[in-house]
Amino acid sequence: MFDVLIIGGGVSGMSCALVLGSAKNKKFVSDKKIGIFSHQKSSSLQDALFNNAYGIPAGKLGSELLSESIAHLDQSYPHITQIQNEKVLRIEGEASNFTVITNKNNYQTKAIVIGIGSANTFAIEGLMQYVIPHQKALPEKQRIQLINTDHLVAEGIYVIGTLAGWRSQLAIAAGSGAAVATDILTLWNNGIQTHSHDSIR
Repeated sequence: MFDVLIIGGGVSGMSCALVLGSAKNKKFVSDKKIGIFSHQKSSSLQDALFNNAYGIPAGKLGSELLSESIAHLDQSYPHITQIQNEKVLRIEGEASNFTVITNKNNYQTKAIVIGIGSANTFAIEGLMQYVIPHQKALPEKQRIQLINTDHLVAEGIYVIGTLAGWRSQLAIAAGSGAAVATDILTLWNNGIQTHSHDSIR
């Protein structure tokens, strides 16, 4: 049983995983099992070039960021389970007892974070009732989002990045994933507001 499974290995999903991973030494996180479906083939970063993203050198390729983020998560937070080469097809159950069904396996999890982009090819059964037209994209792009309130779709189900209705900017997607990670950390901390920072002091 996972405590949380993140679906999507793009900017928002990896950002969420990194923040959750960095909190591993907090008492309320030490026993938590975290996983991420780190499939990246459909990420919009595959064709991206960055000249205007804070903290990222000008000329950085999105494809490089994708592979580097996988390595970063693996090296810094190896306790997070990376599930590669699987496609999520269906979600069943309810908060604290979800089943995530892929093309290869079934997984049990208490909570789910979905960050797989806003393309209208979205087809995860069990979530289709939450799909609406994207509120911040041009209609002709036919983008979609999931209905949510501050990233929460339903109890135990969070959505991040462009699929949450945010615009397609790396900094926005990364912030969205990090925000949900801190929401989950706060939940694990019995509702006491928290975050995860490193310091040189």
